[in-house]
Amino acid sequence: MFQSINPATDEILAEYPEMTAADTRRVLRLATAAFTHWSRTDFAERSALLNSVAEHLRSDPDPLARLATLEMGKTITEARAEITKCAWVCEHYGSHAEAFLADETVDLGDGRRARIAHRPLGPLLAIMPWNFPFWQVFRAAVPALMAGNVVVLKHAANVTGCALAIEALFRRCGFPEGVFSVLRLPGSAMRRIIRSRSIAAVTLTGSTEAGRKVASAAGAALKKTVLELGGSDPYLVLEDADLDLAARTCARARMINAGQSCIAAKRFIVVESIRKAFEQRLVAEMERYTTGDPLLESTRLAPLARRDLRAELHRQVRASLDAGARLLLGGNPPPDDTPGAFYPATVLTDVRPGMPAFDEETFGPVAAIIAARNEKEAIRLANRTTFGLGSAVFTRDLERGTRIARDELLSGGSAVNTFVQSDPRLPFGGIRDSGYGRELGPIGIREFVNTKTILLG
Repeated sequence: MFQSINPATDEILAEYPEMTAADTRRVLRLATAAFTHWSRTDFAERSALLNSVAEHLRSDPDPLARLATLEMGKTITEARAEITKCAWVCEHYGSHAEAFLADETVDLGDGRRARIAHRPLGPLLAIMPWNFPFWQVFRAAVPALMAGNVVVLKHAANVTGCALAIEALFRRCGFPEGVFSVLRLPGSAMRRIIRSRSIAAVTLTGSTEAGRKVASAAGAALKKTVLELGGSDPYLVLEDADLDLAARTCARARMINAGQSCIAAKRFIVVESIRKAFEQRLVAEMERYTTGDPLLESTRLAPLARRDLRAELHRQVRASLDAGARLLLGGNPPPDDTPGAFYPATVLTDVRPGMPAFDEETFGPVAAIIAARNEKEAIRLANRTTFGLGSAVFTRDLERGTRIARDELLSGGSAVNTFVQSDPRLPFGGIRDSGYGRELGPIGIREFVNTKTILLG
């Protein structure tokens, strides 16, 4: 039985039974049958259906936004922005998918030619996390659907209501049965589902540990995967940075979704000569994020999604302090008998390698400040991680910042004087323990197609 629990109040919102073996077989059978038809529809038909979804999302975002807030705790303003972003990805691929997947003709000489076509693979298993319960699903599903694949969603148990709402929305907007469907199953069942002949490929957004398990199962079945995993994103603040801009941007990048984002800024590597000034500014910015009812428009810091996640975050903070880090702000959660999974905005300094705040992904509103002697050491500390999702650098010298972002920082995406974020127009993903493959952009839609060569005599 899956439970949906309001992380702001501890109230049980709903309970959902796991699917039976017979129900699971039915979902997979319907997906296989739907692919036969859906893969033969044209881009105009797929685009029209997705544009209908986008219209529904833009015209009435509040019910779905409220559901996201109730199930996983994000502020209502962030939830509403998430719903709007889902509409954007529908519109973007509805407009551009045909061009992204257009056949290409290659002149081989001597009157010979070849054609390169991009054909759908089949049912895609999308294993998605709770932190962006709508956006993560849409950014994986929409390009796959526009490419002619069908999607089977295994969502996180605590946002089952969001999963079912997405399924209902697609059906209401005219998508045929089986083109987008939901499996209510635990993660332990995924190895069996991946092995199923009904599944052609797998995409996962989740932890590095989950990524290894999915990659192992999919590899054994010789099925294509895209993995977007965790991160410990470094943000470098160099001696010539605009400190007001850096502090304001770093705080915002850290506090996205109460810090529960793979691409949230996590490690702030600051050149020693400006560290004190940056610390003061960052603390002042982080103090603005106070906890409150996430359904109120004025609330800036929502609870964490679950109490066990709060306990793990606090363990990381305490262990880092015990190892020599200093506390500049926060660090003291409410008593356990207080309703909700709230954790205060927290700033640590004197963080070093070997501490959890440096080595591990901290999924919550905790900023770790790390001192560096100079640019060279800042880059070395930034890359001293097994992750490689996002990174950023702050400097008034744009050429210098671009060089560091492009050539020095080991990550799938980087930013100069701003923060990393996903965008339907741009490829998104990581390297090393942050996964492989790309979502979004023209590259993302080609991840789950058969790039097929046709020789013309």
